[in-house]
Amino acid sequence: MSRRAAMQVSRLFNSTSTISQGSTFLKSTLMLGNRHRSSMASQEKAKSGADGKDDQGTVSSYWGVVPHKIRKDDGSPWPWNSFRPWETYTADTSIDVKKHHEAKTLMDKFAYGTVQALKYPTHLFFQRRHICHAMLLETVAAVPGMVGGMMLHLKSLRRFEQSGGWIKALLEEAENERMHLMTFLEVSQPKWSERALVIAVQGVFFNAYFAAYLISPKLAHRIVGYLEEEAVNSYTEFLEDLEKGLVENQPAPAIAIDYWRLPADSTLKDVVTVIRADEAHHRDLNHYASDIQCQGHELKEYPAPLGYH
Repeated sequence: MSRRAAMQVSRLFNSTSTISQGSTFLKSTLMLGNRHRSSMASQEKAKSGADGKDDQGTVSSYWGVVPHKIRKDDGSPWPWNSFRPWETYTADTSIDVKKHHEAKTLMDKFAYGTVQALKYPTHLFFQRRHICHAMLLETVAAVPGMVGGMMLHLKSLRRFEQSGGWIKALLEEAENERMHLMTFLEVSQPKWSERALVIAVQGVFFNAYFAAYLISPKLAHRIVGYLEEEAVNSYTEFLEDLEKGLVENQPAPAIAIDYWRLPADSTLKDVVTVIRADEAHHRDLNHYASDIQCQGHELKEYPAPLGYH
């Protein structure tokens, strides 16, 4: 090949490489442009809301996920993000307030004694300040269901087996207890000392209950059953003081009216009544779970009571 021919071939390759680079640059530019336009469209959608109206600056993700707008039966907007209309319910208040699991075995006596030992310091600290006592009680009561549900969830994954609905039942319990706390926060705000106490108690109780559930789930559930018995007793005292006028029977907070489907003119007494009923159901569920395991069975063998909180 002559020198002149070699130079022409070299120019041809250089020209092809330049065209290829230009094509790559053009594709990259188009992709960036499309991405920019998609991002801008997402931002415009966020500004305008799901229906094209400027709502409350709803932020939509890059993938176009927009929260649904939910309305009540009367057409008014649903005001709560912590729960949805289909998660509300009417509490079953036909409960046995004085129901008690007799501690006969060594395990039951240990569980009962542990709860009794924990009860007196809190009563001494709060005296007759029922709302503050209830807030601390609910921060503790919301822990066992979450721990138990988590442990059963991991067990189900490890063993490739179903749980008989117990994961959902325990998580329902934890969420229900948390909603009790959200309700009382609408009535009163805890002081800094009470907040500090909650942090300390929750830190100790979570780790202690986690360890107890690892060692003996039936013991852990029995402890919760006795804790819930004390919760029922505490709310019974709360109701008695409301009836005596020692505590102001103020109007029920809006969050409680929507969550328990209470009448619009409900009072704090009505709220405490339905919360006590919830605690009684948690009491029965945890004693039932412990009884199943004490008889040598696994929870998955008996369907969990669901939907009644």
